[in-house]
Amino acid sequence: MSDVLLRVENLRSGYGRIEVLHGISLEVREGELVSIVGANGAGKTTLLLTLSALVRTRAGSTTLDGARLSGLRPHAIVARGLIHVPEGRLILAQMSIEENLQLGAARTPAVQRRAAIDAMYARFPVLGERRALPAGSLSGGEQQMLAIARGLLAKPRLLLLDEPSMGLAPKLVDAIFSIIAEVRASGTAVLLVEQNARKALALADRAYVLERGRITLSGTGGELLHQPAVVEAYLGSHA
Repeated sequence: MSDVLLRVENLRSGYGRIEVLHGISLEVREGELVSIVGANGAGKTTLLLTLSALVRTRAGSTTLDGARLSGLRPHAIVARGLIHVPEGRLILAQMSIEENLQLGAARTPAVQRRAAIDAMYARFPVLGERRALPAGSLSGGEQQMLAIARGLLAKPRLLLLDEPSMGLAPKLVDAIFSIIAEVRASGTAVLLVEQNARKALALADRAYVLERGRITLSGTGGELLHQPAVVEAYLGSHA
């Protein structure tokens, strides 16, 4: 039996008359972390939005554990276990931290919901300490923790993370990557889009380079971390 969880074949999508993704093929296996790296405008966010059905698929196919996702509505894709933590976090700033997490746990049976949320407070103590406060009162790093916690409460089989370190101080970037490593270690597969290519590749089991809507390189994270073309384009010359 194949251990491929997500399989994407010849995926094409875009906006209006503009095609952004030109035949993307990739896969994510059970329990692994796969990173997508590339320059701004390469199509990374469009890829995640298309997988989540927030941007329409024009051609190609996507399956999760062998079941076709192409053509499904976003809520149906969530129900299959593909959960998207978007760029910019998109927390509900006027609602409390507790209310944001309640929304994340909406598909959890009511008798289990309290325990599930309390488990997130144990995992992210700063959220528990401020649970009654508006989510918008959190720092950028704390908001990212809330967005990830909210996503995990939906019990993902595959977690899509779009630029989780964007705009964060270096110390907070390290904290967020530690959380991502813990998510992968818990058995949840992760598809990570991240501008910090060095950290993304260092953490990844496998990775793809996306350029102008096409996959141009793939390999293990370690292989791409030391691939000359990747170093020159995305990592700089320093070690």
